[in-house]
Amino acid sequence: MKLLEGKVAIITGASRGIGKAIAIRYAQEGCNVAFTDVRRDENMEKTESELIALGVKAFGYASNAASFEESAKLIEEVANEFGRIDILINNAGITRDNLLMRMSEQDWDLIMNINLKSVFNLTHACQKIMLKQRSGSIINMSSVVGVSGNAGQSNYSATKAGIIGFTKSIAQELGSRNIRCNAVAPGFIVTEMTGQLPEDVRKAWEQKIPLRRGGSPDEVAKVCVFLGSDMASYVSGQVLNVCGAMNC
Repeated sequence: MKLLEGKVAIITGASRGIGKAIAIRYAQEGCNVAFTDVRRDENMEKTESELIALGVKAFGYASNAASFEESAKLIEEVANEFGRIDILINNAGITRDNLLMRMSEQDWDLIMNINLKSVFNLTHACQKIMLKQRSGSIINMSSVVGVSGNAGQSNYSATKAGIIGFTKSIAQELGSRNIRCNAVAPGFIVTEMTGQLPEDVRKAWEQKIPLRRGGSPDEVAKVCVFLGSDMASYVSGQVLNVCGAMNC
Protein backbone atom coordinates (compact mmCIF):
# COMPACT_ATOMS: atom_id res chain seq x y z
CA MET A 1 0.00 0.00 0.00
CA LYS A 2 1.23 3.48 -0.82
CA LEU A 3 1.99 5.81 2.10
CA LEU A 4 -0.71 8.39 1.28
CA GLU A 5 -3.27 6.12 -0.38
CA GLY A 6 -6.74 7.73 -0.43
CA LYS A 7 -5.71 10.90 1.41
CA VAL A 8 -6.50 14.41 0.16
CA ALA A 9 -3.91 17.19 0.28
CA ILE A 10 -3.98 20.92 -0.43
CA ILE A 11 -0.63 22.37 -1.49
CA THR A 12 -0.28 26.11 -2.04
CA GLY A 13 2.10 27.53 -4.63
CA ALA A 14 2.53 24.17 -6.35
CA SER A 15 2.68 24.94 -10.06
CA ARG A 16 6.49 24.86 -9.97
CA GLY A 17 9.53 24.39 -7.74
CA ILE A 18 9.33 22.70 -4.35
CA GLY A 19 5.54 22.84 -4.30
CA LYS A 20 5.28 20.95 -7.58
CA ALA A 21 7.82 18.36 -6.41
CA ILE A 22 5.69 17.76 -3.31
CA ALA A 23 2.54 17.42 -5.41
CA ILE A 24 4.20 14.90 -7.74
CA ARG A 25 5.63 12.83 -4.88
CA TYR A 26 2.26 12.89 -3.09
CA ALA A 27 0.47 11.67 -6.21
CA GLN A 28 3.03 8.89 -6.57
CA GLU A 29 2.13 7.83 -3.04
CA GLY A 30 -1.59 7.68 -3.91
CA CYS A 31 -2.71 11.06 -2.58
CA ASN A 32 -5.41 13.11 -4.30
CA VAL A 33 -4.09 16.64 -4.74
CA ALA A 34 -5.67 20.08 -4.82
CA PHE A 35 -3.04 22.72 -5.48
CA THR A 36 -2.96 26.46 -5.96
CA ASP A 37 -1.20 29.33 -7.62
CA VAL A 38 -2.24 32.93 -8.12
CA ARG A 39 -3.40 32.29 -11.68
CA ARG A 40 -4.35 29.40 -13.92
CA ASP A 41 -1.64 29.32 -16.59
CA GLU A 42 0.42 26.83 -18.59
CA ASN A 43 2.44 25.79 -15.54
CA MET A 44 -0.70 24.99 -13.56
CA GLU A 45 -2.31 23.06 -16.41
CA LYS A 46 0.88 21.09 -17.03
CA THR A 47 1.21 20.19 -13.36
CA GLU A 48 -2.44 19.19 -13.20
CA SER A 49 -2.03 16.88 -16.21
CA GLU A 50 1.11 15.29 -14.73
CA LEU A 51 -0.70 14.55 -11.47
CA ILE A 52 -3.76 13.06 -13.17
CA ALA A 53 -1.47 10.86 -15.28
CA LEU A 54 -0.24 9.32 -12.02
CA GLY A 55 -3.74 7.95 -11.41
CA VAL A 56 -5.03 10.31 -8.74
CA LYS A 57 -7.69 13.00 -8.62
CA ALA A 58 -6.07 16.41 -9.01
CA PHE A 59 -7.13 19.97 -9.71
CA GLY A 60 -5.36 23.32 -9.79
CA TYR A 61 -7.11 26.33 -8.26
CA ALA A 62 -6.34 29.96 -9.01
CA SER A 63 -6.33 31.46 -5.53
CA ASN A 64 -4.41 34.18 -3.70
CA ALA A 65 -3.20 32.65 -0.44
CA ALA A 66 -2.60 36.15 0.95
CA SER A 67 -6.35 36.83 0.83
CA PHE A 68 -8.37 35.72 3.86
CA GLU A 69 -11.59 35.57 1.82
CA GLU A 70 -10.10 33.67 -1.12
CA SER A 71 -8.47 31.16 1.23
CA ALA A 72 -11.77 30.45 2.99
CA LYS A 73 -13.49 30.01 -0.37
CA LEU A 74 -10.74 27.67 -1.56
CA ILE A 75 -11.03 25.38 1.46
CA GLU A 76 -14.79 25.21 1.02
CA GLU A 77 -14.48 24.35 -2.68
CA VAL A 78 -11.86 21.66 -2.08
CA ALA A 79 -13.84 20.08 0.75
CA ASN A 80 -16.94 19.95 -1.46
CA GLU A 81 -15.06 18.57 -4.47
CA PHE A 82 -12.77 16.07 -2.72
CA GLY A 83 -14.93 15.17 0.27
CA ARG A 84 -12.31 15.73 2.95
CA ILE A 85 -8.92 17.35 3.62
CA ASP A 86 -6.25 15.26 5.32
CA ILE A 87 -3.13 17.33 4.68
CA LEU A 88 -2.53 21.07 4.29
CA ILE A 89 0.86 22.18 2.99
CA ASN A 90 1.46 25.92 3.27
CA ASN A 91 4.17 26.33 0.66
CA ALA A 92 3.36 29.63 -1.08
CA GLY A 93 6.15 32.16 -0.74
CA ILE A 94 8.30 34.74 -2.52
CA THR A 95 11.44 36.79 -1.84
CA ARG A 96 12.19 40.51 -2.07
CA ASP A 97 15.77 40.56 -0.81
CA ASN A 98 17.55 43.74 0.16
CA LEU A 99 19.55 45.24 2.99
CA LEU A 100 17.30 46.81 5.60
CA MET A 101 18.53 50.33 4.80
CA ARG A 102 17.32 49.88 1.22
CA MET A 103 14.16 47.90 1.92
CA SER A 104 10.86 49.60 1.18
CA GLU A 105 7.78 49.35 3.34
CA GLN A 106 5.99 47.85 0.34
CA ASP A 107 8.50 44.98 0.07
CA TRP A 108 8.22 44.32 3.80
CA ASP A 109 4.42 44.22 3.71
CA LEU A 110 4.31 42.12 0.53
CA ILE A 111 6.52 39.40 2.02
CA MET A 112 4.55 39.42 5.27
CA ASN A 113 1.25 38.95 3.46
CA ILE A 114 2.31 36.27 1.01
CA ASN A 115 4.70 34.27 3.19
CA LEU A 116 3.22 34.57 6.67
CA LYS A 117 -0.38 35.80 6.55
CA SER A 118 -1.13 33.09 3.96
CA VAL A 119 -0.23 30.43 6.52
CA PHE A 120 -2.72 31.94 8.96
CA ASN A 121 -5.37 32.25 6.24
CA LEU A 122 -5.25 28.65 5.05
CA THR A 123 -4.78 27.10 8.48
CA HIS A 124 -7.63 29.17 9.95
CA ALA A 125 -10.01 27.97 7.23
CA CYS A 126 -8.77 24.37 7.07
CA GLN A 127 -8.88 23.71 10.81
CA LYS A 128 -12.69 23.64 10.72
CA ILE A 129 -12.63 20.65 8.36
CA MET A 130 -9.92 18.84 10.32
CA LEU A 131 -11.63 19.46 13.65
CA LYS A 132 -14.78 17.78 12.35
CA GLN A 133 -12.69 14.87 11.07
CA ARG A 134 -10.67 14.75 14.30
CA SER A 135 -7.58 14.22 12.19
CA GLY A 136 -5.18 16.09 9.95
CA SER A 137 -1.60 17.03 9.23
CA ILE A 138 -0.52 20.64 8.63
CA ILE A 139 2.93 21.17 7.12
CA ASN A 140 4.33 24.70 6.95
CA MET A 141 7.27 25.56 4.73
CA SER A 142 9.81 27.56 6.71
CA SER A 143 13.52 27.91 5.91
CA VAL A 144 16.92 27.61 7.54
CA VAL A 145 17.07 31.41 7.43
CA GLY A 146 14.04 31.42 9.72
CA VAL A 147 16.25 29.65 12.26
CA SER A 148 19.59 31.37 11.72
CA GLY A 149 18.77 34.59 9.83
CA ASN A 150 20.55 35.88 6.75
CA ALA A 151 21.91 39.29 5.83
CA GLY A 152 19.82 40.93 3.13
CA GLN A 153 16.77 38.82 3.93
CA SER A 154 15.38 40.38 7.10
CA ASN A 155 11.82 40.39 5.73
CA TYR A 156 11.98 36.82 4.39
CA SER A 157 13.75 35.53 7.54
CA ALA A 158 11.16 37.22 9.76
CA THR A 159 8.30 35.45 7.96
CA LYS A 160 10.02 32.08 8.11
CA ALA A 161 10.77 32.51 11.82
CA GLY A 162 7.16 33.54 12.35
CA ILE A 163 6.03 30.34 10.64
CA ILE A 164 8.00 28.30 13.17
CA GLY A 165 6.36 30.06 16.12
CA PHE A 166 2.95 29.67 14.49
CA THR A 167 3.59 25.97 13.85
CA LYS A 168 4.50 25.22 17.47
CA SER A 169 1.47 27.12 18.74
CA ILE A 170 -0.98 25.35 16.41
CA ALA A 171 0.49 21.97 17.34
CA GLN A 172 -0.41 22.72 20.94
CA GLU A 173 -3.86 24.14 20.12
CA LEU A 174 -5.06 21.33 17.86
CA GLY A 175 -3.18 18.31 19.20
CA SER A 176 -6.07 17.11 21.37
CA ARG A 177 -8.14 16.64 18.18
CA ASN A 178 -5.45 14.46 16.56
CA ILE A 179 -4.29 17.27 14.29
CA ARG A 180 -0.53 17.51 13.86
CA CYS A 181 1.39 20.61 12.76
CA ASN A 182 5.04 20.62 11.72
CA ALA A 183 7.43 22.86 9.79
CA VAL A 184 10.00 21.98 7.16
CA ALA A 185 13.07 24.21 6.87
CA PRO A 186 14.85 23.72 3.54
CA GLY A 187 18.36 24.99 3.03
CA PHE A 188 19.95 25.69 -0.35
CA ILE A 189 17.62 23.90 -2.76
CA VAL A 190 18.34 23.84 -6.49
CA THR A 191 15.26 25.34 -8.20
CA GLU A 192 14.57 27.69 -11.10
CA MET A 193 15.09 30.60 -8.71
CA THR A 194 18.51 29.48 -7.44
CA GLY A 195 19.43 28.40 -10.96
CA GLN A 196 19.49 32.08 -11.92
CA LEU A 197 22.36 32.75 -9.52
CA PRO A 198 25.86 33.12 -11.01
CA GLU A 199 27.90 29.91 -10.89
CA ASP A 200 30.48 31.37 -8.50
CA VAL A 201 27.71 32.33 -6.05
CA ARG A 202 26.22 28.81 -6.20
CA LYS A 203 29.62 27.24 -5.62
CA ALA A 204 30.24 29.52 -2.64
CA TRP A 205 26.93 28.37 -1.13
CA GLU A 206 27.80 24.73 -1.73
CA GLN A 207 31.12 25.09 0.06
CA LYS A 208 29.22 26.16 3.19
CA ILE A 209 27.19 22.94 3.15
CA PRO A 210 28.78 19.88 4.80
CA LEU A 211 27.28 17.60 2.11
CA ARG A 212 28.90 19.92 -0.45
CA ARG A 213 25.86 20.24 -2.71
CA GLY A 214 22.47 21.87 -2.94
CA GLY A 215 19.39 19.81 -2.24
CA SER A 216 16.72 18.85 -4.76
CA PRO A 217 13.03 19.75 -4.49
CA ASP A 218 12.25 16.03 -4.35
CA GLU A 219 14.40 15.65 -1.23
CA VAL A 220 12.17 18.21 0.47
CA ALA A 221 9.10 16.43 -0.90
CA LYS A 222 10.14 13.11 0.65
CA VAL A 223 10.22 14.72 4.10
CA CYS A 224 6.72 16.08 3.46
CA VAL A 225 5.55 12.57 2.55
CA PHE A 226 6.76 11.35 5.93
CA LEU A 227 5.08 14.19 7.82
CA GLY A 228 1.81 13.73 5.95
CA SER A 229 1.75 9.97 6.41
CA ASP A 230 0.75 7.81 9.37
CA MET A 231 4.45 7.06 9.92
CA ALA A 232 4.64 10.50 11.57
CA SER A 233 1.59 9.90 13.78
CA TYR A 234 3.46 11.01 16.93
CA VAL A 235 5.47 13.84 15.36
CA SER A 236 4.05 17.31 15.96
CA GLY A 237 5.34 20.78 16.75
CA GLN A 238 8.70 20.03 15.14
CA VAL A 239 10.97 21.79 12.65
CA LEU A 240 12.71 19.39 10.26
CA ASN A 241 15.76 20.93 8.62
CA VAL A 242 16.41 19.67 5.07
CA CYS A 243 19.74 21.37 4.52
CA GLY A 244 22.62 18.91 4.23
CA ALA A 245 23.79 19.87 7.76
CA MET A 246 24.06 23.52 6.71
CA ASN A 247 22.19 24.48 9.86
CA CYS A 248 22.96 22.09 12.71
